[in-house]
Amino acid sequence: MTPDVNQTIREIAINNPATVRIFETLGIDYCCGGKRPIAEACARANVPLETLMTALAELGPESVSPEEKAWTAAPFRDLIGHIISRHHGYVRQEGPRLEALLDKVVNRHGTDHPELLSIRDVFLALNQELTAHMFKEEHVLFPFLQQMEAASRSGEPMPAACFDSVGTPIARMLADHDDAGELLAKIRALSGDFQAPAGACRSYLGLYHGLQEFERDLHMHVHLENNILFPRALEMDQMLRQESAYVTH
Repeated sequence: MTPDVNQTIREIAINNPATVRIFETLGIDYCCGGKRPIAEACARANVPLETLMTALAELGPESVSPEEKAWTAAPFRDLIGHIISRHHGYVRQEGPRLEALLDKVVNRHGTDHPELLSIRDVFLALNQELTAHMFKEEHVLFPFLQQMEAASRSGEPMPAACFDSVGTPIARMLADHDDAGELLAKIRALSGDFQAPAGACRSYLGLYHGLQEFERDLHMHVHLENNILFPRALEMDQMLRQESAYVTH
């Protein structure tokens, strides 16, 4: 593909989901920081602009994996169902496993590698925050988005809600994502980009691999919400409110 230097990372990722793998490999933020233009995103990641442009230009027409499927036109129920089953499910499965593995590695290697204690504290905070975040999405925001979509398709008015605009809960979710991104960055920095020390045992290696995979999954999770689901929801919210105002007048 031939990228446009004026595009944002978000626009590139949405238009060609296969580019997500390039952003992930280069350490370029395509989820929380997806609104940044290419040059700014590269500068923040300390990646030469030419490196990214070349990698994008060389991207071939290879098949896109199911995880990279374009969700820009899918019904909310399908996208939300995917987020819950794939990404919320991943956090619920991997969070406790990594916490237990952290305890094991800290108990064995914490004295010689005190950064492990800090990594454990940060990951515990991250996992707790994600648990509360997912609960709010699954019990408040996501059900409303599906009701809103149903109303839009049937020509009915905006459904009743405990907030003035869907922008209010979305703003809170975006703030949660930013907090989670900062915690992920701390873990990456403390672990030296997930590089275990020479001679590390299998548990140590497995821990760092698991943390890196957790980061990768959360990046995709946030990308689907920040760059696809939430903008679509805000647009639909505005459309329904305009239609309601027109009918009222």
